[in-house]
Amino acid sequence: MSTDADVIVIGAGVSGLAAASALGRRGHSVLVLEARAWIGGRVLTQQDPVCQAPIEFGAEFIHGRPASIWKAFRQHKINIAEVKGDNWCAEEGRLSTCDFFSEVEDILDKMDDRSPDESFYTFLQRCCPDSKKNTQQREARERALEYVSGFNAADPELVGVHWLVKGMRAEEKIEGDRAFRPETGYAGLIESFLEQLSQADVSIRTSTVVEEIEWKQGLTKVKGRGPQGITTLTSPRLLVTLPLAVLQASPPQVGAVQFSPPLPETKQEALTKLEMGKVIRVVLRFRHRFWDAISPHGQRSKTLAGASFLFSQDPWFPTWWTTLPAKFPIITGWAPFRCAERLSGRDRSFVVAHSLRSLGLLFDIATEDLEPLLDAAYFHDWQNDPFSRGAYSYGKVGADGAQEALGSPVENTLFFAGEATDTTGRNGTVDGAIASGRRAAAEILRCTRAHTSSCEIGKFHRFANNIA
Repeated sequence: MSTDADVIVIGAGVSGLAAASALGRRGHSVLVLEARAWIGGRVLTQQDPVCQAPIEFGAEFIHGRPASIWKAFRQHKINIAEVKGDNWCAEEGRLSTCDFFSEVEDILDKMDDRSPDESFYTFLQRCCPDSKKNTQQREARERALEYVSGFNAADPELVGVHWLVKGMRAEEKIEGDRAFRPETGYAGLIESFLEQLSQADVSIRTSTVVEEIEWKQGLTKVKGRGPQGITTLTSPRLLVTLPLAVLQASPPQVGAVQFSPPLPETKQEALTKLEMGKVIRVVLRFRHRFWDAISPHGQRSKTLAGASFLFSQDPWFPTWWTTLPAKFPIITGWAPFRCAERLSGRDRSFVVAHSLRSLGLLFDIATEDLEPLLDAAYFHDWQNDPFSRGAYSYGKVGADGAQEALGSPVENTLFFAGEATDTTGRNGTVDGAIASGRRAAAEILRCTRAHTSSCEIGKFHRFANNIA
């Protein structure tokens, strides 16, 4: 039977691009279908026209030294700078240097995946009772909650301790406590993939929304809607790299895909054990770095010129960061979990207004004094985007094995990748997405060579490393 490609890849995020590149280089004809008009998925970089600096709407930091990312940037001679600078915390309306990190680490180190799984909130109640007498312990507990909900964009009452521990171990292997930025932003990584895809003659169709996937062993039929109307494509194997929340959505919701027949129960059960985190971020460019002249209360000899991160308990934007070591007049606000829920679905003016109000409170500057200094504001509502429906995934209580189940192939015909399927503990990261794409490509290559009727996740990690 004539087919449109050896493999069709649904989604042109980094996992789909990594898989398509690996498959194309091995001689497979590959067609990538992307619902959006852009390539990169939740990696979205624009260039600020004034500062000529990368503006990230999605992924920004490289956490640690994952080889898959560092290798790509080094091959293209793109410099990577480590994030450095001072961390400041707002306490009772005053900024002071943060001194809670070690206490939060002590709490996190008490988590144990050998005990029955529980939510982080339940763990915190058990290990660190809220004591009115012990102010230091109460503050450390609050900071730990803020860390989990902020860094992981997770609901502390849902996220599982086992998942958190696995992630922490994975971070330790790659110095994940260190953060870096490429000078081009993540656009350099996408350009690297596009160059590989061009050399491998991989085709990409953007603005093509997949609505239905019919499948049986050895044959898939993809129905989608694009600029030319409804289209139907066939292939013997299909790789699905849709974000978790899109897989969880049901037709007729925009972006949702109807599988016919439905996905196996084990995969549907895995979808119930994972959750999509929520984040709203806003990037503000000012006429100049006005915070360079601000001295925190009681520290006249020191200014915020060396500020990297600033933390508060603000209900809208509790975390901010600058571009250090680069000294651009740009600062980013981060609104995770409940904060994101308050902002998601609101228009641009609402989000920007609340970001200025939050920043003004942090710096003790009236909003009306900040507004004339603002030159540009950037943001993308990932929760309200039908093709992402959230920021990145995390595991709920009892999620052990859910990533493996979600990523496992079905009858050597349907394959799955994306950061939510990563089994290395790097869910929610760009390198986790890349690893999942290469794992899925290795499964497809091994299965096609062996002509097996079924494939199981986990057998192909060494092979995946070889095709990187």
